[in-house]
Amino acid sequence: MPYISEERGARNSLDYRLFFKNESGQVVSPMHDIPMLAGEGVYNMVVEVPRWSNAKIEIDLKSSLNPLKQDVKKGKLRYVANCFPHHGYIWNYGAIPQTWEDPNHTDPSTNCKGDNDPIDVCEIGQKIHPRGSVVQFKVLGTFALIDEGETDWKIIGIDVTDPLAENLNDIHDVEKLMPGFLTATVEWFKIYKIPDGKPANEFAFDSKPKDREFAENVIAQTNESWKKMMSGEIEAKGTSLVNTTLGNSHSISADDAAAVVSQMLGAAADEPLPADVNKWHYVSLK
Repeated sequence: MPYISEERGARNSLDYRLFFKNESGQVVSPMHDIPMLAGEGVYNMVVEVPRWSNAKIEIDLKSSLNPLKQDVKKGKLRYVANCFPHHGYIWNYGAIPQTWEDPNHTDPSTNCKGDNDPIDVCEIGQKIHPRGSVVQFKVLGTFALIDEGETDWKIIGIDVTDPLAENLNDIHDVEKLMPGFLTATVEWFKIYKIPDGKPANEFAFDSKPKDREFAENVIAQTNESWKKMMSGEIEAKGTSLVNTTLGNSHSISADDAAAVVSQMLGAAADEPLPADVNKWHYVSLK
């Protein structure tokens, strides 16, 4: 099913939001209403951050219908630093809908609890996907980032329409066809917070990726956690469960969903990016 996006407020502002609509024009939640699977072995990805861009955009779990918004810290919009030679995000970055990394659950493979977010995807294809795109991809593997003591899975995947997709079927194929890319991915996640004064991030499994089968099992587990959260079996930990298509106690009508969007500021011209957004940061792991 194709999805379209509707932006509200100005990009690079605190008021910015991006809502999703299905092909019928009905507002939907990218967290709850877009299905995890697009077909057998094919997953949906909600693109939060296009490759080469810096604005840290994410699904707003706390707000009704979970629009995209820019992350804020200490009242300021967040942009990732350009840690030489990386400019912004080095893949299309986003999330798999209908998944949830349960902060109540300690993962037996990492011995850390989940980070209370949908599972993240690094889509490594050639196309730059616009913010708000819903992309069909196949899973190749996963890294296990340990972010401030929490398990933060980073799924590696490829757009099914990418020219390399036919020959990329598992994590080991990536090094063969894209030598150095997985090493760069590990480095990026280790160093991207250092310019903000934070220590280097750590990975489980000696910073090595796990294969496709392992990754798909992780996704299935986080989908089960999402189902339990939606049913009330697990505490939602502040996540808005409002949806428009699931027909459960958290569902609202199409008119009520449209009213949520209409209460936001109208679309506006982009605010200017910060003057230092293109600054190079020279970071060394020692």
